[in-house]
Amino acid sequence: MPDAPLILPAAQLAELGAAYADPPRAYHNFGHVQALLRHFDEVAAGPGWQQPREVYLAILYHDAIYQAGRSDNEERSAQLAARAIAQWLPDHAIDSERVIELIRLTARHGQLRPQDVDAEAALFLDCDMAILAAPADVFDAYDRGIAEEYRGKVPGLLFRINRRRFLKGVLAQPRIFLSDFFHARCDAAARANLRRATG
Repeated sequence: MPDAPLILPAAQLAELGAAYADPPRAYHNFGHVQALLRHFDEVAAGPGWQQPREVYLAILYHDAIYQAGRSDNEERSAQLAARAIAQWLPDHAIDSERVIELIRLTARHGQLRPQDVDAEAALFLDCDMAILAAPADVFDAYDRGIAEEYRGKVPGLLFRINRRRFLKGVLAQPRIFLSDFFHARCDAAARANLRRATG
């Protein structure tokens, strides 16, 4: 496995871990981040990253603030990342605006087309969407996790209607994955999972 492109101070890692534990989450926890880092390594070994440190930080922080049902999670996570970079990594020449941009883009999953983003952003976003192509049991656990996070915050029927609408919208896209790298590897499995989940 490739080495991380950046070694974070222990205190920053502790702060980040605490963020992902609050509130407790069934899916958007640090396990989700670790899954994305595995995809990060796959890209690093394949097409490669132009700004690996910025993408790495965007992965680490993209769901750091997450409360089911809120529309500002991505923006708050982006601002947390910016503050953390300024506090913990001031001498590392990190392009914090790029980190912020990448995190903000995650609010638009299922709405973007390949021509809407640059190649690196496409790969980053696809790392986050790759769960759709996971083995059926892993995908089902993800789907249950999302439902659990919304339990008690959104009425069950409303959640199921909106969740199905989102998944059907993703399935209807001509391209689920924005990069050729993930499209070739993941499209068929993702469509199979989405058809099963919405059928």
